[in-house]
Amino acid sequence: MPTQNGDDNGPWGGWQGQRNSNNNGKEPLGTDGLLQKSQNKLHQFMSGGFDSGRVIIFIILVSLALWGATGFYKVNPDEVGVVLRFGRFIGLTQPGLNYHLPSPIETVITPAVTHINRIELGYRSTNNDNRRTTGRDTVEESLMLTGDENIIDINFSVFWKIGDRLNDPENYLFNIRNPQGTVKVVAESAMREIIGQLPIRAPLFENRQSIGDLTRARMQELLDSYGAGIKITQVQLLKADPPHEVIDAFNDVQRAKADQERLGNEAEAYRNDIIPKARGDSERIIQDAQAYREQVLNIAQGEAKRFTSVYLTYKSAPEVTARRLYIDAIEDVLKGSTKVIIDSQAKNFIPYLPLPELNKIKATIPTSSTDHGANR
Repeated sequence: MPTQNGDDNGPWGGWQGQRNSNNNGKEPLGTDGLLQKSQNKLHQFMSGGFDSGRVIIFIILVSLALWGATGFYKVNPDEVGVVLRFGRFIGLTQPGLNYHLPSPIETVITPAVTHINRIELGYRSTNNDNRRTTGRDTVEESLMLTGDENIIDINFSVFWKIGDRLNDPENYLFNIRNPQGTVKVVAESAMREIIGQLPIRAPLFENRQSIGDLTRARMQELLDSYGAGIKITQVQLLKADPPHEVIDAFNDVQRAKADQERLGNEAEAYRNDIIPKARGDSERIIQDAQAYREQVLNIAQGEAKRFTSVYLTYKSAPEVTARRLYIDAIEDVLKGSTKVIIDSQAKNFIPYLPLPELNKIKATIPTSSTDHGANR
């Protein structure tokens, strides 16, 4: 705004009140005019309008300030700062705004420590519409020899990242030249070692995850021995098949083995059904024989004791004992008889009443007839 005396208090000493000497005071200063005026003042300053020594010192100080400002750097949340002094590791910095001595004294490298990297072995996938699909196979990586001297075609993926230990970022940057290639070679070597110790049935039909875990542990052991600073997070088996050229024959063999196993299971089931029954029958026969043996022994011992007792009695009273023995023998002989024939000349005989025959006769008489006779 112009003042009451007509002076202009613009930032460049007057914009509307002052005129450029080249335009005879008729036109106001535009953008080009302001730039021109600034350049003229700078030219006067550099051409000796001020003390030259002070100018040089000022320029040096400004340059040093700008050079020092280049030491500020930012570490992202998924990164860690590795600070180098003349190429030598001196420490780590955490995510955020940090500072190091300006280059070339100190430099910083910011590797992504949380990013999960993926390596494919035995195949190469392609991305279509942001979807990963399996592409061509890599035979030189996928064909492996099993412990029972069979060939198997395996595709698997390895997931890895920079380790979580304090010195892992340093080891990752300085101990290995090609981390991706190193992990790939170690993965192929570890998988071949594990598969070489197992039969072909293990990767085809058994738990594949256990094979992946064994491979991951072996890879981590090798990488730690190299000081690679890499952590293997997962080894995932995607495919395990016989080679394409022999897969039909292999399937025939597997079907034959399945039939063999099925028949074996049926035979085992029949065996498990028959053998317990046979063992039960044999045990029953043995127990029956033992019971019969005990019975015979007990009877024999009882008869022996009875004979001894009778013998002792006979020695003390021969006539009485002999008569009793005679009566017992006759009783044993005649107890099943229904008729008794007595010799008329016999002096000694025992009357016999045929009770069994009477019982049979009584059983044949009707009950009604018996009751009627009783009423009479």
